[in-house]
Amino acid sequence: MQIQRLPFLDHTLAPPNQSPTPHIFPSFPATKFASNPSSKYGFCNSLKRVSKSPTRLESCAGLVRVRCGGTAQENDDGFYMRRCVELARKAIGCTSPNPMVGCVIVKDGKVVGEGFHPKAGQPHAEVFALRDAGDLAENATAYVSLEPCNHYGRTPPCTEALIKAKVKEVVVGMVDPNPIVASMGVDRLRNAGIDVRVGVEEELCKRLNEAYIHQMLTGNPLLTLRYSLSVNGNFLDQLGNRATESGGYYSQLLQEYDAVILSPSLLIDEFSIPASQEPGAKQPLRILIERAPSSPIKIPGLATDETAKVIIFTDKKMDVKHETAQLGTEMVVLDQINLNQILDYCKHQRFCSVLLDLRGNFGDLEEFVKEGIEQNLFQKIVMEVLPLWNGSRSEKLSVAIKSLDKRFIKVKNLQPRISYENVVLEGYLSCM
Repeated sequence: MQIQRLPFLDHTLAPPNQSPTPHIFPSFPATKFASNPSSKYGFCNSLKRVSKSPTRLESCAGLVRVRCGGTAQENDDGFYMRRCVELARKAIGCTSPNPMVGCVIVKDGKVVGEGFHPKAGQPHAEVFALRDAGDLAENATAYVSLEPCNHYGRTPPCTEALIKAKVKEVVVGMVDPNPIVASMGVDRLRNAGIDVRVGVEEELCKRLNEAYIHQMLTGNPLLTLRYSLSVNGNFLDQLGNRATESGGYYSQLLQEYDAVILSPSLLIDEFSIPASQEPGAKQPLRILIERAPSSPIKIPGLATDETAKVIIFTDKKMDVKHETAQLGTEMVVLDQINLNQILDYCKHQRFCSVLLDLRGNFGDLEEFVKEGIEQNLFQKIVMEVLPLWNGSRSEKLSVAIKSLDKRFIKVKNLQPRISYENVVLEGYLSCM
């Protein structure tokens, strides 16, 4: 193998007139917010907040642009809804199987309350925002990224909280695809005499909860394939510089997924469990494939990582090392291991998203890649291009790839971004 490192300019890629990627959201300079430790619980301090109706100047990826056309109200609506999305993402990786939701209460052009849904089982975004606003919520406008719920679950209906607070208007980013909600929240608010508008920054709100939406519409978790390439198009068994550090794309990616499928050789080689380094990150379930193990299974590094939860799929019953078993490692024995069976397990665990990470011994995951593409199981790809020239091609992986040469798969909504010295591409798969 011949690998040569190529120089790469360290700068931010920000093409004009291009929507932000799912991981890049506009900043909001028109509002200043005081730091508040309680924000992790769904609250955002409004006592020291200074907010005025935003002008038509917006900041995106470090650039300031002037919006042309559209009424002042339309521009205000978009501004506040984008703030809802920004708030919602404070709970990234913590709400599944619930969606991420943010809410902003606005009165007389000023933000008087904010909140987000911090964790499944805890109050929803509207409740935190209304508590933050207090009596100022009366005759105010509530912006919420997802339709308010209208049913009793682990928490009371948010529609009733909004009605009780006597808000004048509710602006909704998108209708909730959950069958027990599905426009009933909007209908309840309208029947109570509250003006409701739906569909503000709808695509942005959909990207925020793409895994939740897919799970609600299909009953299956969103499946993403992640892999690395050299600049000359060969597969690489490595991640880019600083990708695993806090703020790196891979660290952020792990935080977003409920489970990640890994080659067991990856753990043996690296002596550690891949983990998100984001502050307070909830770690995904690690799924390992061990075909016909010949000796008790031990996972290096697991004994020192209490956040690492591992499930091992195998076709032969085998004990795990005592220290590994103590930390809750589970083993599932299957007659035949395939991707569909693993996804079915994740479905019954109410997972919304699964990442197949193509690293380590490619042969361990080769059949999964082939099965996933042939049966249209993948919805999304994340491809990292490293500034390396790899002179050889992975023979094991090329067997699976060559068998798929006759299939035509279109990648939609391909979005690039720079992660330190590497390029990360994200897109959605559509078979033609």
